Amino acid sequence: MLCFSKNQSMDRHLLTLSLLLLSVLSSHADAASVGVNYGRIADDLPSAYKVVQLLKSQGLERVKVFDSDPAVLRALAGSNIKATVDVPNELLSSVAKSQSFATNWVQRNVVAYHPNTQIEAIAVGNEVFVDTHNTTKFLIPAMKTIHTALIHFDIHSAIKVSSPIALSALQNSYPASAGSFRPELVETVFKPMLEFLRQTGSYLMVNAYPYFAYESNADVISLDYALFRENPGVVDAGNGLRYLSLFDAQIDAVFAAMSALKYDDINMVVSETGWPSKGDENEVGASLENAAAYNGNLVRRILTGGGTPLRPKADLTVYLFALFNEDRKNGPTSERNYGLFFPNERKVYDIPFTVEGLKNYHDHRSPVAGNQHVTAPVNGGGDVSKSLTGNTWCVANGEAGKEKLQAALDYACGEGGANCHQIQPGSACYDPNTLEAHASYAFNSYYQKKARGVGTCYFGGAAYVVSQPPKYGKCELPTGY
Repeated sequence: MLCFSKNQSMDRHLLTLSLLLLSVLSSHADAASVGVNYGRIADDLPSAYKVVQLLKSQGLERVKVFDSDPAVLRALAGSNIKATVDVPNELLSSVAKSQSFATNWVQRNVVAYHPNTQIEAIAVGNEVFVDTHNTTKFLIPAMKTIHTALIHFDIHSAIKVSSPIALSALQNSYPASAGSFRPELVETVFKPMLEFLRQTGSYLMVNAYPYFAYESNADVISLDYALFRENPGVVDAGNGLRYLSLFDAQIDAVFAAMSALKYDDINMVVSETGWPSKGDENEVGASLENAAAYNGNLVRRILTGGGTPLRPKADLTVYLFALFNEDRKNGPTSERNYGLFFPNERKVYDIPFTVEGLKNYHDHRSPVAGNQHVTAPVNGGGDVSKSLTGNTWCVANGEAGKEKLQAALDYACGEGGANCHQIQPGSACYDPNTLEAHASYAFNSYYQKKARGVGTCYFGGAAYVVSQPPKYGKCELPTGY
């Protein structure tokens, strides 16, 4: 029998607790992680080997590709970066109809590289239900033949088989508790797919883009809610849970749809999510600041732990879309501007991808950015366009608090370019020398210079529009420049 002194016993107890904590943190890190989609529909991209070095330098340990390009898979060999490869939609028919075709595909595109290249999953198709070539009927048979091929090569326990779905596969997504799959897909696709995922120990891949929901409903969805910023949240009337981000609500809508079919035990991986840094004039919310906020705050949301309100223990793996801006993509401007990096490997905006990097991360929001759809104070008119109201002015909201007013004032007089000469000591509008009076002058200057455009009198809730001429002491606020 071993004997320990009190101190030795205490040391041993602390060591045991430390090891337990490290174990928990380690398992958590494995469960919740951030990867990136590596699309290549672009000119002047760096070589695959340079891309692997870029991924490693940023601490990105997972990558998802949209094919099985040999150059990419060779470059990943020995990198310890886990890869998800894709069976393109155009091959689903052949893979579904022929086991030998599926086996040959796995041999050429997986077995030839694994395990030196750590292929951890195969995405069979991508958003098949919205594919105009009507490949839905081939999806489940193709997933099964690919899995049978993995069994043949005895690598089925190491490599999962799934298929990314778009949120358009849902019949209902709001509120999250009412989430349900499209009726025509339930018996033909989702029940057999979820059963396959259950039997093989795999997970559902979901492509979730809060940006699309915000862009289409910017009049009712808070931008702060879409960007993981501080907001009052939205209470789900169906389950009473409070949602603080649109992302969580979308994910829980899928979980609810799975639960309705009695598949609560299936895990999920968010195979694509992102926000464009640039868009056309009608693409509301597509901007550099919003993209940085969404992806930076998402990384923090994922890596600091915790699941969704409906699945609090469901730590997620999330793949950001995308590694590079892809200039050869068709469609609106946003389609070419989802990248985290330019082709020259320079960051489009600076966000971290690791727990270590998060220590110094701050969401750099300008005071004029934020939710431009909050109800204005009763004595204000909200964000009112000049063309609708004639003369209007922008004034400070005294209830916003000194800190918010000062930050907004600093922005307006600095980066915002407002004319703040008149509120300097000795000038006509220095008196009354109060923060609210000075902020009102600066906010109004900015608002008038921006032609009283919608959203230019908000300043993160620190300002609102009035239709009667405001006056502070002897200082009158101008209208128009």
